[in-house]
Amino acid sequence: MSTTPERRTAFVTGLRDLADFIEANPGLPIPRSSAIINYFPERTTDTEMCADIDQVAGALGTEIDPVHLPHGHYMTSRNFGPISYEAVAILTDARARYDADNSYQGCVVPDTDTIHAA
Repeated sequence: MSTTPERRTAFVTGLRDLADFIEANPGLPIPRSSAIINYFPERTTDTEMCADIDQVAGALGTEIDPVHLPHGHYMTSRNFGPISYEAVAILTDARARYDADNSYQGCVVPDTDTIHAA
């Protein structure tokens, strides 16, 4: 969980600037549902990434969400009204499954010349 003070200051300033801008422009549409800020740790070992997310959970006062564990996502989150801060480590097996699924990308092309009557 390494962030430079300059990057942290720029991020917080950007959030405040966005909030001020939205508040000053009531005609500006906002998302209908929630907005999510995601944090992903640097890709290292699963153990190191999980330890990073554990530190975030400690800072947020939250637990690891067991719902996402079977999918290989070690995750915690905290809501601030309709805004969520999520910290997610995508574990090695989940990344391997994703890469395998995507290995066929572009290999299958649907036949769009054929018109099917209903």
